[in-house]
Amino acid sequence: MNRSSQSALCPGTALCLLLLAVLLASLVAGQWPDYATLSSTLDRPLSRLRWILGDISEVAFYKHELPALGLMLGACLGHWAHVRGYRWQGFAICYGSGLWPWVFTSSLLGLLFSHVLWGWTLASGAWQPTFVAFVSLPAAMVLLFGGGWRVAVNGALLGALLVTPASLLWVNVVCYPLALPAVIGNVMGMAVASVVAFALCKRFPALVRGALRPVPCAVSPLVPRYGVSWTLRRVLADFSEAPFYGNELASLGLLIGAFLAAWLAPAAPAYGSQLLVQIIVGQALASFMGVMLWRQQWKTRGWYPTYIPIVSVVPAAILTVGGHWQVVVASAALGAVFAPPLAVAISQRLPSYMHGYIGNVLSMALTTLAVVPLLGWAFPRGAA
Repeated sequence: MNRSSQSALCPGTALCLLLLAVLLASLVAGQWPDYATLSSTLDRPLSRLRWILGDISEVAFYKHELPALGLMLGACLGHWAHVRGYRWQGFAICYGSGLWPWVFTSSLLGLLFSHVLWGWTLASGAWQPTFVAFVSLPAAMVLLFGGGWRVAVNGALLGALLVTPASLLWVNVVCYPLALPAVIGNVMGMAVASVVAFALCKRFPALVRGALRPVPCAVSPLVPRYGVSWTLRRVLADFSEAPFYGNELASLGLLIGAFLAAWLAPAAPAYGSQLLVQIIVGQALASFMGVMLWRQQWKTRGWYPTYIPIVSVVPAAILTVGGHWQVVVASAALGAVFAPPLAVAISQRLPSYMHGYIGNVLSMALTTLAVVPLLGWAFPRGAA
């Protein structure tokens, strides 16, 4: 790993220390605020800090600082193991690019810039998609063009200037008035803004000129056999695909943090719904069904977007329709069947200067728009 990559680890270390400080402060205080308390006290510095840190895990619908801390610690460990080629690294983080430090740096800067520019929208009292820059354009730009401060900072700025306001518009102008799941607005904002941003990068190549490519990392000796072990590992890795990590260690940290958050304050994660277990079960089931159904695509392509229902259809259906088992199973099955091939069909039609994640987020929007109302009709709340 070169010196610039090492320097890019500093924000990750600082964030982990900040998260640990919040954890220790909460333990000393002997209390954890539930989601309702947190969202109603955002004028207080500690509550605002918790909200920002919770944005890191919001893409999985957990929205809490502890799963965010777990994700970051697991990702740091996954990157360290990848650089050294350890067998236990699992699926190489950030698809073996070696760019995780820059992906994380750009994503974090995009999140912070977004809060500086758009944090005022939280004063409305309604939930707002302040997290979207962390899991969208900034990371995609690094993975497409390479690392370095120019790409990382410009990706973060474009994420804050384009992605966040686009998602705010979709959520507040379309989703809230039409009573649609907010995730549709989140991902539509990501897609539309990213198309504009990549077009700008093509028109003004100076935005990404001089991108750094990492020093080649040690290669893991693991050879996929696509058996039981690979299947279970793949399901676990899917939990951290949305922030572009795709690594079991990062996913394990995310899930441990989520369960710890629920144990300390059941009404804190998952927007206080107390449906965290149902959401995680549905997410795991959707990934498992997808991996089993599309195994041949995994073998042929080397990667396939079986993670899509985890961060869209399944949690949106459970939070909207309810947590009974029919909704959990049906949303997982429908998401696993339709979302991945739709994403690939869209991504294959994108120009080469755009990252394929645009197809993934469009698939999230379309499948959620189709499946959630269908399940709402089939399983009315309280009917099961």
